[in-house]
Amino acid sequence: MDSKFLFDQTFEEHMAVARACADTLRDPFARFVDVCAGALRDGRKLLFFGNGGSAADAQHIATELTVRFERNRAAMAALALTTDSSALTAIGNDFGFERLFARQIEAIGAPGDVAVGITTSGRSANITAALRTARERGLVAAGLSGRDGGDLRGLADPLLIVPADSTARIQEMHITLGHMLCAALERQAAA
Repeated sequence: MDSKFLFDQTFEEHMAVARACADTLRDPFARFVDVCAGALRDGRKLLFFGNGGSAADAQHIATELTVRFERNRAAMAALALTTDSSALTAIGNDFGFERLFARQIEAIGAPGDVAVGITTSGRSANITAALRTARERGLVAAGLSGRDGGDLRGLADPLLIVPADSTARIQEMHITLGHMLCAALERQAAA
């Protein structure tokens, strides 16, 4: 394949998905920001989790909030449930991969916290199990998904569904939405 053609095609796809997100996600994003900002104001925390590239996004977003995004400000209580290899392997071994994040929410989640599951398909069993556990325990169950939202529809609220089928394009929008969340929370903290 011609690399110039690939370059042009990828940017065309990216921009089309970005435009579709701009057209459909403004209100769900505003609700997502409000829920997260309210939790932080109330002394609660944000718990991010996902698999593979979504695990990396969870870590990335949580770190930007804990440390800084664009400006120095007070640290925000945000954690990625994807980083403790001892917990992940013990839970996977003793309870199964499906309980990977649910077990951690049982341990450290508290009512009023926000559990943010990230899954491009919306069909990751360990994400849906964690969000169910979050709801049962009084946490806000939020999600970032793609395609048709999968099993997160009716489970996560707020739910931001990237209107695309390509995993790569969905992941690009998830990190963009994550950066937008960080920027919004920083600006609210500075106000």
